[in-house]
Amino acid sequence: MAKVELKQPVVDEISAMIKGAQSLVLVDYRGITVDDDTKLRRALREAGVQYKVYKNTLIKRAIKGTAFEPVSDLLEGPTAIAVSTTDATAPARVLYENAKTMTSLEIKGGIVEDAFYDAAAMEQIASIPSREVLLGKLLGSIQSPITNLARVLNQIAESKGEAA
Repeated sequence: MAKVELKQPVVDEISAMIKGAQSLVLVDYRGITVDDDTKLRRALREAGVQYKVYKNTLIKRAIKGTAFEPVSDLLEGPTAIAVSTTDATAPARVLYENAKTMTSLEIKGGIVEDAFYDAAAMEQIASIPSREVLLGKLLGSIQSPITNLARVLNQIAESKGEAA
């Protein structure tokens, strides 16, 4: 078999991984320990993020002609990709949190909802709360006035009950 034929299944695997993805983040994992890598992979898996190491040339082939093609310039040195199809900020958020303690872990950049972000911008993306947290805050802000109104009406009813 030709080398290209042997590599095609891996290119297809990467293509399947990024199909329908909301975000893709590239990291340089050089120098992290096995223990740190295990912790990182567990945290990413819990956040619903796929994380894998591939050869740069195979990643380039898989992203050619897709919304993820702008990251091609970042594909130098050891590269791992983190992909999420459900939460656009999850890869950046989890990787950034882990990079605080794993000084060797370096975020190169990525694509979030079809927009390219460099390493510095990915830090800003990482500070965006998850969809669930944002929905919780929205629900809390909607419930707060209703709760306050109910409390005031209850106090008025109690004070009228005492006056009678």
